Amino acid sequence: MADFFVGEALQGKGNELAHVDLMIGDKDGPVGHAFANGMTQLSQGHTPLLALIKPNLTPHPRTLIVPKVTIDSLDQAEKIFGPAQMAVAKAVADAAEEGDIPQSKIFEYVVIVSVYIHPKAEDESKIYYYNYGATRLAIKRALSNYPSMKKLIAEKDRAKHPVMKFRPQTIWDPPYLQVALDVGSLSAAVKIVEQLPKSDRIIIEIGTPYIKKYGIEETIGRMRALKPGAYIIADMKTMDVGRAEVNAAADATANAVVVSGIAPIATVAEFIRACNKRGVHAWVDSLNTKQAEFIASLQGLTEKPKVVILHRGIDQEDAQKEGAAKKEGTSASRSVWGDIKQIKKITGGLAAVAGGLKPGKPLADALKAGADIVIVGRYIYRSSDPNRAAMRFLDEMEIEADTMRLFDKLDY
Repeated sequence: MADFFVGEALQGKGNELAHVDLMIGDKDGPVGHAFANGMTQLSQGHTPLLALIKPNLTPHPRTLIVPKVTIDSLDQAEKIFGPAQMAVAKAVADAAEEGDIPQSKIFEYVVIVSVYIHPKAEDESKIYYYNYGATRLAIKRALSNYPSMKKLIAEKDRAKHPVMKFRPQTIWDPPYLQVALDVGSLSAAVKIVEQLPKSDRIIIEIGTPYIKKYGIEETIGRMRALKPGAYIIADMKTMDVGRAEVNAAADATANAVVVSGIAPIATVAEFIRACNKRGVHAWVDSLNTKQAEFIASLQGLTEKPKVVILHRGIDQEDAQKEGAAKKEGTSASRSVWGDIKQIKKITGGLAAVAGGLKPGKPLADALKAGADIVIVGRYIYRSSDPNRAAMRFLDEMEIEADTMRLFDKLDY
């Protein structure tokens, strides 16, 4: 099988920033075929060119440069046919000389380097040095299959892309505080979210009443405009046509959608399948279920939900305050928290708890039982100081600062 390696590196700053995508491999393999096609199938504004240290001096392995940005002026062309061209050529030659490229492969390999030159780049010395460094690093990374899976898994949810204005949040390192917004006006909910602490441990739930009153596009859209990277749950409490509701929530950019645990098992299964197809998380809500039956339904699912919510509803909670029975073994009782570890083992996912949670013993009991997410509504949105109310939970959740990054010699 022909060798085929891919590498990437970004270095520098400002308009001269260099971002290199690179392929290296055998002449008689896919990289060699792409090399030949690149030299013979030209496109306006993206004309490939050989890497040259100077005219009549090409490096080994032979290297083809492909501009990423459309070249529409001679001024731009001079940045490619000059500092970028020499930088890439010199980087390849030095990599061959210093052993980054195996000596036995120097005349067997070819290299294709895609380079980014901003139309407003001006400083030729920066263009040269940034692209030289990026190409050297991309070669090293390609031939070592960088990054390792250990590094990728450790950093994929921590990473922030330097060109994006936000970092997408996900649920990968519990515990989390989920702020449930479901009563009052949407404008009031926006004000509450504006006051919440800035923390990756806070996730936002758009409650069913809001979705019914304002629509999924309006509710998610308002929150997304305020918190572009936030993890937002659309609590649809789907009972039927799971695919349609998942698609609506995903189109509105929700990160997760909730299906009711009392929905037909066919609906739950189709709902989870649709979530997996759309790349959003499936949550199942146990509200008004009998625990034994609910657990059996989870075991029967081929595709499992990301999160299971053990949920005592607001009306159930209020009724219990007025003397109604807690009905052990149902969602109305916190006794079901004892099944959290079993549920997580069945699904391989996370568990959330909801229903009258407050700081102190209720929160401590939930975390001790194994809850990954604590869902809080009225305690926060009815507070005169939502920031402080949320901080009381965060302070008691004993969250350690995330300072982990796996550095190695190919990091920059």
